[in-house]
Amino acid sequence: MDERNKLLTIGQFAALHGINKKTLMWYDEIGLFKPAAVNSENGYRCYNYRQSSILETILLLRELDVSVNEIQSFMKNRSATSLKCLLDEKIADLDRNIAHLKGLRKTLCSQRQNMVTLLTMDLSDITLVEKEERCLITVETNEKTSFDKEVELITAETRKYQLRRLHDASYGTMIPTEDLYHGNFNHYTKLFIQIPVPIEQNEPDLMQKSGLHIQPGGTYLRAFHKGDWEGVSLKYQDILAYAGKRGLTLSGYSYEMGINETVIDRMEDYITQIEIPVCSLPVPHRH
Repeated sequence: MDERNKLLTIGQFAALHGINKKTLMWYDEIGLFKPAAVNSENGYRCYNYRQSSILETILLLRELDVSVNEIQSFMKNRSATSLKCLLDEKIADLDRNIAHLKGLRKTLCSQRQNMVTLLTMDLSDITLVEKEERCLITVETNEKTSFDKEVELITAETRKYQLRRLHDASYGTMIPTEDLYHGNFNHYTKLFIQIPVPIEQNEPDLMQKSGLHIQPGGTYLRAFHKGDWEGVSLKYQDILAYAGKRGLTLSGYSYEMGINETVIDRMEDYITQIEIPVCSLPVPHRH
């Protein structure tokens, strides 16, 4: 007797595939997956090993969130072409989900690092740090743009890049360094969105569109301000004084980002991280 034709009870067949026998009973009732035989005396369902590959295909498709109706349609017209098309679609879905999970992990790691910074930093410190180049999505803004309008602009941009939630990305504001040198500490010209996945991964031609900004890698001056935004001007005066004493030249934009919004209730406790590129460092004297 061909071992593949050996009949198994519904319990044995369910155990073989790691599922509940009620699942097999339901598949039978809806006509999705029939037993190889039914005992005429007691009505018990029996299955054989030849059916294993078909059941595993169904279980795979269910794990990929393919609806029962879709699977029934596929089972009625099974072919290499139809399975390829179905799997192509699901592979694309998986790739999107994997990219989302990787991005979410990156966002969580960034938020965790913010919490570490909160627990260890000295707010009075101004330091030099090294940063990698990154691509930001930017939205134009000015002093007349209301906070509500800024939220609307940010929300609209995140949707363009297929982000599922606002918390999937980090947000901030930008001031041209030239304005800082002229004492215009509130001249915000851009909102930025730091998305956690490469833009090329979402849609290659987006790299050619306006609204994208390359934040250069290199040495940055980093400082923190605690309190509402009105007091940030004083911190910028400290930053310029610090840079001037050390012969540092600041360039590009200042990038501001709140790092503790999720753990405070009062604006007085709000902490703004400020990072500004340093385009030149003092040359050390030779002795």
